[in-house]
Amino acid sequence: MIELTTQALVLVSLLYGSPVTALAAGNDASIDARVQVEQSMPKPQTLESHVREYFKDTPILAEVARCESTFRHIVSDGSVLRGRANSKDIGVMQINEIYHAKTATKKGLDLENLDDNLAYAKYLYEKEGLRPWMSSSKCWKPSLAENGSLVAKAK
Repeated sequence: MIELTTQALVLVSLLYGSPVTALAAGNDASIDARVQVEQSMPKPQTLESHVREYFKDTPILAEVARCESTFRHIVSDGSVLRGRANSKDIGVMQINEIYHAKTATKKGLDLENLDDNLAYAKYLYEKEGLRPWMSSSKCWKPSLAENGSLVAKAK
């Protein structure tokens, strides 16, 4: 059976080119769209600066992101980062979807989307302060002590 499948693939590739060549020849728009999406995604070295810029008015949230996800939103297989301790924690800000997905959806936000994840974190911070991220406070609290200019409201 494997031999027959291999022979069929060889025959098809001889007639039409490799599957990649056939895909490229037949669906340039799809490839262009995929390349465009990949190019627009923040690269690992720029994700930190993107998060820090987004939270320039509340830099403690950038420190929370550093502690919660080490400024990662996407993992190597292309999926959105999930928490190790709780797989319901999602994205760069590790927002728990059990508690927050419904509200995020009502606000038109998708927690798997980087900027929506950041926007929901800002909303959550304005509503609850740093309480949602207290489990990582040992990591980000020293930043408050070291830099009095970090805006923080803990409830």
